[in-house]
Formats: sequence, C-alpha cells, structure tokens
Amino acid sequence: MGIDYGTKKLGVAFSDETGTMAFPHDTIPNDDKLLSVIESLIEEKGVIELVIGYSLGRDGLPNAVQEAIDEFAGDITLRTGIPIHFEPEQYTTQEAMRLQGKNAKTDASAAAIILNSFLTRSV
Repeated sequence: MGIDYGTKKLGVAFSDETGTMAFPHDTIPNDDKLLSVIESLIEEKGVIELVIGYSLGRDGLPNAVQEAIDEFAGDITLRTGIPIHFEPEQYTTQEAMRLQGKNAKTDASAAAIILNSFLTRSV
C-alpha cells in the first residue's frame, strides 16, 4: 500500500498481487477518522507493508509536512504493527498532474508513483 500524505487529504494506492505494479485507489480526507480508515483498508486489502512518501523541500531536506508524516507513520505502526518504508516523493503530484491532468484522483496517482518507485527499487 502506498500513501501520498497531505495535510488536507491522502492519496492511496495498492500494488498488484505480485508486488510489481501500483495502481491508484482513492483519496481520503485527513480528518479525525483517518487512522481508522487506513487501518480498515490495511485489514480489508491484506496489506503487509506500507510505503509513505517522504516529503523533501527543494533543498533536499525534510520539509514542514515531514513532521506530520512521521507522527502519522508512528500512529499507524502502533495500531497495525506492519513495516513502514519511506520513499522520496518530490514532485510526484506534479508528475501525476502531467500524466492525467488535475482531477479527484491526482493524489491517488501520486501515491501510485511513490509505490511504483519503491517496488522498482526493491526488485
């Protein structure tokens, strides 16, 4: 499962059964139900590992959003116990918009780009 974390919403993607390709799934509001929704998706889809975009600024250093991502990752670890990996996510939203235009699935497509990047490196 791949996640493109945002302060207002998260993009979610899943890999195929072989773990070689990622596909956009949905966009989820970042609200007080977020952890429960993510936990339900993990259980429902049988997720065994999670890949979260690591947010870097143009200077290559973690930006302000990364602190929230670290907290989110910690909460997910406490609730599910599954391994979490981080993948640099610089410009994934822009890449998703370039490929498909801006629409409701842009963040989910960015999550798929993050997950595909991780899967490609892990093969």
